[in-house]
Amino acid sequence: MTSHQTAPQTMKPATAAKKLGVYLEATPAEFREGVVSRAELNALQSDPPAWLQELRRNGPHPRPVVAAKLGVSIAGLARAGVTEPLTTEQIEALKDESPEWLQRERATQAEVRKEGARIKKRNAERATERP
Repeated sequence: MTSHQTAPQTMKPATAAKKLGVYLEATPAEFREGVVSRAELNALQSDPPAWLQELRRNGPHPRPVVAAKLGVSIAGLARAGVTEPLTTEQIEALKDESPEWLQRERATQAEVRKEGARIKKRNAERATERP
């Protein structure tokens, strides 16, 4: 039986940026214009270059990162009209201002998490009751 060579697994820059938690449009041109292999992605994750460290630290951040930093859902950001990527400085300013929409969305998110925990506990109890 002969071993066959497989081509390295690659991904589009948008996928790699998503996995790295960075805003694609803020990445260097050579990152946006090429393809990223699994090995390159692993190298970026284990030993991030200066540009990646800077993006992770100061942004602009993509919506999932903004939502996580604010403690709200992505849908909550959309309801509040926050559709653009935000920098860390802008996120901190929003936290300091604590607008009404942010307080409301954080409360909603807390309720969602609480309900999720309740359902998980209930399902675990049901699973242990089964013979």
